[in-house]
This record gives sequence, C-alpha cells and structure tokens, in this order.
Amino acid sequence: MAEPENAAVLRAAAAGDQKAWESIVDRYANLVWSVARSFQLAQSDASDVSQATWLRLVEHIDDVRDADKLGSWLATTARREALALLRRGGRDVPAGAATDFVGILGGTLAGGLTSEDDEPDAAVLRDERDAALWHEFRSLSEPCQQLLRVLIADPPPSYAEVSAALDVPVGSIGPTRQRCLGTLRRRLGST
Repeated sequence: MAEPENAAVLRAAAAGDQKAWESIVDRYANLVWSVARSFQLAQSDASDVSQATWLRLVEHIDDVRDADKLGSWLATTARREALALLRRGGRDVPAGAATDFVGILGGTLAGGLTSEDDEPDAAVLRDERDAALWHEFRSLSEPCQQLLRVLIADPPPSYAEVSAALDVPVGSIGPTRQRCLGTLRRRLGST
C-alpha cells in the first residue's frame, strides 16, 4: 500500500512526530497483524511479533531505503519475527472465526446465514458451518493457509506486501490464491 507521502511521514516519525508515527501504525497495523497470524500463532504470540516488528521499525527507521516499500519492509520484518518466535518455542494452533473467510470465499456458507438471523437454529447452523470451514481450512497446505490469512487483512495488502510477508514471487500469488480457494470450495461443497 505505497502512498506518495510515505517518505515525508517516515521522516517526520523519525524526527519524533507522534502524529506521523500514528499514521504509519494506522496504515500498516492490520498488515503486520495478519502476517503474524498467518503463522497460526496464538493471539499473545502474534501480539509479541507485532510489537517486535514495530520495535524494529523504531530501531531502524533511518535505515528504510525506499519509503514507498514500507509495507513490504514491515511484512518481511513481521515474517522474520514470527519465524524467530517459532524457532524459540512451541507452537499453538488456535481455531479462529470462520467469518474471516466468508468474504474471500465469495459469499456466505450454510444457506446464507448471517449474524443478524433471528431464527432459533441460526446459531447452531452457524457453529456447524464454522466448524466445517475450519476443519477444511486446516486440511489445506501450510502455504495455502498462510496466504489466505495474509490476504484477509483489512485493508487488503498489496501483492508486493504479500510477497514480502511470505517470501513468494508476486506472480505466483494470484494463481496460488485461486488454487487454494478452489480446493477449499470443493472440500466445503462435499461436506
């Protein structure tokens, strides 16, 4: 998500401008968080990765060579911090909310139920749908899971940021996304 004022905002933040720093954090916090969560870290570990990433930016703010690639720099740093955390200790794989994937799957599941449904069975059906989605999602390959987790960040990351976060070529992101979603849709259609 390169924006023309990145260089000016980065310089201002380096000079101690709190508003500039807040602008950077507001713009890229969801990207950093989604990269951390793409490694299936527990929320507390993902928070540690996120904080470590921001700390690295503070420590190296003057070393960022291309301000327009700040998102890629942060994504790469978050990926490295997550990998370092995984190397240091055990790994928890928490279940998440299936609603994260409804938009990326192109609609709703289980007959189009939404959280606003007033029907008595809606919560039960939603829970069943979520359980089925997460079961099938966890059966995808690790690269597919990571890619889909990063792509659901809000605001959506650029392919350059996804490439930096996952260390994959930009040209492979779209086709891989389509294959992963196709596999997930087929598996959900057969459940």
